[in-house]
Amino acid sequence: MAIKVAVNGYGTIGKRVADAVAMQKDMKLVGVTAHSYSFNTEVAKQKGYKIFTTDGDSDLKANGINPDGDIKSLLEEADVIVDATPKKIGKENLKMLYEPRKVKAIFQGGEKHETIGISFVAQCNYNEAVNRDYVRIVSCNTTGLCRTLDAVNKKYGIESVHATMIRRGADPWDIHHGPINAIVPVLEMPSHHGPDVQTVLHDVEIFTTALSVPSTLMHLHAVTVDLKKKANAKDAIELFRNSTRIRVVRNAEHLRSTAEIMEFARDMGRLRGDMPEICVWQEAVGVISNAYNKLLYMQAVHQESDVIPENVDCIRAMMGFKDGEKSIKMTNETFGIK
Repeated sequence: MAIKVAVNGYGTIGKRVADAVAMQKDMKLVGVTAHSYSFNTEVAKQKGYKIFTTDGDSDLKANGINPDGDIKSLLEEADVIVDATPKKIGKENLKMLYEPRKVKAIFQGGEKHETIGISFVAQCNYNEAVNRDYVRIVSCNTTGLCRTLDAVNKKYGIESVHATMIRRGADPWDIHHGPINAIVPVLEMPSHHGPDVQTVLHDVEIFTTALSVPSTLMHLHAVTVDLKKKANAKDAIELFRNSTRIRVVRNAEHLRSTAEIMEFARDMGRLRGDMPEICVWQEAVGVISNAYNKLLYMQAVHQESDVIPENVDCIRAMMGFKDGEKSIKMTNETFGIK
């Protein structure tokens, strides 16, 4: 029997999760919520998704959308709900909606780990989410770091990590945020990304710094890892090439920037032009063989899409599907990830 999935919040993440769930053979999308009318809800209507309101005075009807009910009636139909609402609202929904109705719920990286108790990246800690009632998908940046660092840790062992997040200033559609003519440092040490990685990779020592730049396309990470075992660049590149949801990109392909990576995703025919894989530049992988044996690499993270496969795998885990490798393979096939 298909897992009945609802999505609360139909913005950048929610609409992508809804589409991803609709593509899974073992899942059924029972509906999405809308706070108010927008082009997003118009597209949801065109796709035939059931739309439920979170606001009794919503303007949906005035714009030709008759809601199928409210959020409470949606919860009655769902085995699990993916909460993709703005940060801090998920915490309120947990207490006010999900716990009283005993509905399993997945939250996004805007919620604190301490609120939910378990943070998730499929290839790293799938088993921790099996049969759980509430799980948090970590942020796009944390997901990107966890994917590559987990692969490195399993092969070489990690003594310590320093990573700098060069963050996009806003999403492509966002006309309200982001620097126009500035580079904005995150004035905290470490940035929140390091402690967040440790909620998934519990034993990895990591220190992160971050800054925002005038771009909307992707984040870029510059990562330095002190390894426990000897390595060379060629083997490290092959490690990334053979690890799930990581894509090695090359100068020979003229993939020298985040702009060209996103153009590549569009040319491949990816839904919305998304790039859910973490892209590691082959020419930016290096090893300094000294007492510390340092691995250095740079990677690009598509902030709108890299967490979407994680939501799908987390749904399966929470509903008792124990084979993490099989779930990842099933999800990857629907995304066209090789």
